[in-house]
Amino acid sequence: MEAFARFGDLVATDLLDVTHDPSALDDGGWWAVVHTYEGDLTAARFGRVEHLALPSTMESEAPWIPVPRNAWTSSMTRAQYTNAVDQIRAAIAAGTVYQANICRVLSAPRDGRDLRGLAVRLAVDHPAPHAGVVLLPDHGVEVVSASPELFLEREGDRLASSPIKGTGRTAADLLEKDTAENIMIVDLVRNDLGRVASTGSVRVSSLLRHEEHPGLVHLVSTVEATLRPGAGWPQIFEATFPPGSITGAPKSSALRLIDEIEMAPRGPYCGAIGWVDADAKRSSLSVGIRTFWADAQNVYFGTGAGITWGSDPLREWDETELKADRLLAVAANGTGLG
Repeated sequence: MEAFARFGDLVATDLLDVTHDPSALDDGGWWAVVHTYEGDLTAARFGRVEHLALPSTMESEAPWIPVPRNAWTSSMTRAQYTNAVDQIRAAIAAGTVYQANICRVLSAPRDGRDLRGLAVRLAVDHPAPHAGVVLLPDHGVEVVSASPELFLEREGDRLASSPIKGTGRTAADLLEKDTAENIMIVDLVRNDLGRVASTGSVRVSSLLRHEEHPGLVHLVSTVEATLRPGAGWPQIFEATFPPGSITGAPKSSALRLIDEIEMAPRGPYCGAIGWVDADAKRSSLSVGIRTFWADAQNVYFGTGAGITWGSDPLREWDETELKADRLLAVAANGTGLG
């Protein structure tokens, strides 16, 4: 399979080189980027980038073999997940954290499935504003994402991040807990961006807006900042990664709890997926949610929820089911468009 990346109608081919060094993203070229939650960066520089309508020839030649819903196995059962919610609530009561995101990873046998076909299915049946495909089979990276969440957007020296916190089937399902959680994470993102921003430049340009996506509604805010002189991608990642919306607050304490509680690595899920145009100093990186990835044996999908003191364990489990439901339905669909 040839290396390939797509973001919207932007299609990249002609792989030139692959690096794990974030400083390369400041040195020129157009790069597709996958940064796993655990901290492994893969950046692929492509020589040909063009605007192509879906599907491109490469994608249309790869029909998708459906994954039956009963083929997926979860890294955490409902009982294990609700117990994890209780553990986080106990940590909140003890003052260790204010909020933490707990996730589980679903896996199904790969059985020869080609993720290019899944990318077409998702683009047609589950369009997303920050969707992306990065396929580097010779480098162990195969990711197809229908992410609704912007992690980092760069335009010259301007940085922006739009954390999502609060999910419901409709806006009426959103609770006070969702509002409090969103504001908490906005404060965290302000602090993260402030570590690489010019003094006084961090601002919240949008707070607690409703965004509708296929099958659900999210509560979203946007934080912007001006990048300080001399700060490049190594400093940006060090200051902001992993994304605040999928970790918790305080971030360092939440990361320790997540490591203790979760039962499978997140991989590209909850990492960063996107592109960097080093020549134009432009980029768009999503938070790697609503994301499928694969290795030689399995296809994976992650789902999770933010836990606060006001969380109900069964409701949080149901939120992980809601987030996965429509995506797994797309994966259970067959070949062809429409």
